[in-house]
Amino acid sequence: MSTRALSLSVVLLAFDEEDNIAPVLEELAGVLRAAFDSHEVIVVDDGSRDATAERARRALAALGLDGRVVSHDRNRGMGAGLKTGVRAATKPWVTFMPADGQIDPADLVTLAAPASIEGAPMVVFSVYDSRDDGLDRKVLSAGVRALITAIHGVRLRSDGPYLFRRTLFDPDELPPDTFFLNFEFPIRVLAAGIPTSTVTIRCRPRRAGQSKSTGLRRIAGVARDLIDLRIRRTRKALGLR
Repeated sequence: MSTRALSLSVVLLAFDEEDNIAPVLEELAGVLRAAFDSHEVIVVDDGSRDATAERARRALAALGLDGRVVSHDRNRGMGAGLKTGVRAATKPWVTFMPADGQIDPADLVTLAAPASIEGAPMVVFSVYDSRDDGLDRKVLSAGVRALITAIHGVRLRSDGPYLFRRTLFDPDELPPDTFFLNFEFPIRVLAAGIPTSTVTIRCRPRRAGQSKSTGLRRIAGVARDLIDLRIRRTRKALGLR
């Protein structure tokens, strides 16, 4: 199905990505122009200590992309970056990707295809076709999925970026500034019975530099966060503050 009718905001999450930001924006610009008639790019500079923000501004101007750079005064985390990007977005549909080049912008077409019918209140999740995470991370990821099912009663399959109706994502109702937001929003979507779809995309090696986090650091503490979310959801259902 054609994605041309879908009006899309892409949130590009960046922290110390001065070597990657311009090439990724150039690649992204080509895909957006070829596949989407209406689009914008929101670069969220999450407190970078290098020239990420300035290089992003220069690249946006040179490419003639509709977009802007929004900067945090300090590194606040992936969740905070996504919430900042959604607040700045103006298009009906929103997705996100890291500025390290690991997600092929061409896969935005795959991600957007199920949601290309205007008016559908849905979320499209993505899983990777293959990714060498190592045995430890695979075991931990399986454990997290089992915890999500046990604590929240939903089965979550989501590895990478997801695409959603902007009206479904209320930053003020999503407290996490950390990577845990990547669990909380999908859990809330599934628990609410909002229609979803899942597509398969690729995960490439990052273009340059080193990863800012590891699977072990991200997953540590997720059980505590899952329980906290369960408590918050229960209190809200009971009308408690």
